[in-house]
Amino acid sequence: MTPLRIGNASGFYGDRFDAVREMLTGGPLDVLTGDYLAELTMLILGRDLLKDPSSGYAKTFLRQMEEGLGLAHERGTRIVANAGGLNPAGLADALRELAARLGLPTRVAHVEGDLLPSAPGVLTANAYLGGAGIAACLAAGADVVVTGRVTDAALVTGPAQWHFGWGPQEYDRLAGAVVAGHVLECGTQATGGNHAFFREYDQKLLLRPGFPLAELYEDGSAVVTKHPGTGGVVDVSTVTAQLLYETAGARYAGPDATARLDTVRLTREGPDRVRIDGVRGEAPPPALKAGHCRLGGHRNEVVLVLTGLDVEAKAALVREQIGAALAADPPADVRWELVRTDREDAETEETASALLRLVVRDPDPGKVGRGLTGAAIELALASYPGFHVTAPPGKGAPYGVFETAYVPAADVPHTAVLPDGTRVAVPVPAETRVLAPVPEPDLPSPLPAGPTARAPLGRIAGARSGDKGGDANVGVWVRTDAEWRWLAHALTVDRFRALLPETARFEVVRHVLPNLRALNFTVAGILGEGVASQARFDPQAKALGEWLRSRHLDVPRELL
Repeated sequence: MTPLRIGNASGFYGDRFDAVREMLTGGPLDVLTGDYLAELTMLILGRDLLKDPSSGYAKTFLRQMEEGLGLAHERGTRIVANAGGLNPAGLADALRELAARLGLPTRVAHVEGDLLPSAPGVLTANAYLGGAGIAACLAAGADVVVTGRVTDAALVTGPAQWHFGWGPQEYDRLAGAVVAGHVLECGTQATGGNHAFFREYDQKLLLRPGFPLAELYEDGSAVVTKHPGTGGVVDVSTVTAQLLYETAGARYAGPDATARLDTVRLTREGPDRVRIDGVRGEAPPPALKAGHCRLGGHRNEVVLVLTGLDVEAKAALVREQIGAALAADPPADVRWELVRTDREDAETEETASALLRLVVRDPDPGKVGRGLTGAAIELALASYPGFHVTAPPGKGAPYGVFETAYVPAADVPHTAVLPDGTRVAVPVPAETRVLAPVPEPDLPSPLPAGPTARAPLGRIAGARSGDKGGDANVGVWVRTDAEWRWLAHALTVDRFRALLPETARFEVVRHVLPNLRALNFTVAGILGEGVASQARFDPQAKALGEWLRSRHLDVPRELL
């Protein structure tokens, strides 16, 4: 059977608008997918829905379809996207109206049932569905399928189930599609975007990376590639980086199957072609992951600029002054952070300056409003020399909180709404398996003792990090067996904590993935209540891995 060619044209809500046209015109595709949803996006769509009950979906996708529907019809490409957000039925209706206006016979279906009853204070509550509803819509002849909250990988597992006719218990094949879907889901992160070793590639190729596609085979194996002539790079390193992104242990769970990441094999098949095979799968867990978004309160911030000499003393003075002004009725959460961006004997004023950041949070908007910023501005002529701030006073703004929950799959009415309006209930899995850690694999033999040199970890290791609710993960990989023999023994949990002192008070777990020559660290709770709460300077932990790569340790000279 010929492979199923699945491409991706969106990794998030706000990704490159022209990618849909580029993917549809750049080469043959059977299915084009788009991932528009993230934890923060659900909060944004929830607030949109409060203002307008007919909204709640990714409007960018609808604008992309003004050209995309015609291009897809000409080329016989199906389109599958989770752009329905909180209102997939509304987006499906809007697409039908668009197709009629364009004179196209486009058949539109949607998947629903992910919306859960919400508790008081919860803005959105959604279960993560699998790909079976998408498969049912495609089997009924849909040209476009839009969904609400499905897993990112479901955008690939659904078309694969439809195309190959896989049964719900063909776990190895389904797990192969899960892995391929995970590689595609973040778009150009699989083709050289955000890549640790970017300096080793032709920089002209990285200016505008092409979006990835996968040639998926009946046995569940796949080849990741991109359209000919597009920018970017597909190699084992770029695919490894995306495999480690926002994952944790060896078991990568989903509603269709649990994929064993410790069985994944990556092989260079040719220029810009990486084969994924060997993936083993297991029955999915009995519960579906669910995400709850709620408004956590209100926040505000003031960033003060400290220039030149005596930065620490200037910071201490203004902290005490503002603290005294807030003492009578302080906000619930007050955080100060001094960012030493200044340099000694600097040639520009900006590089002579440090930033002192004050962030406050409270359920009462009044406690974080102009009373706070006013207290800071009133010090303009009464504090440290050179007093100024980066922005004028502002009102407090609401912030969101993301919480993870789990619900029995049987309690979620996963439903495929076919092009003719027929509603088909998607059955729950007949077999499930409770998640449990895999046994620790054997480590390779360590390198013989020899001379070392102090060097950044990133001289030999790549890293990619990201967020899952309040947790962060940092995947670290190397590219040779000798480097792996060193990394597996050198980068322990204790060493990780020592290199990243901000992680010291959190639970850190190390997961070993020998096939990928990789370690994956999860740091529980470092992101507080999730990205929308902006608990850290880097609220999604996007650069946590790059901080780790910049840290110095003793590296064997033979590896350098």
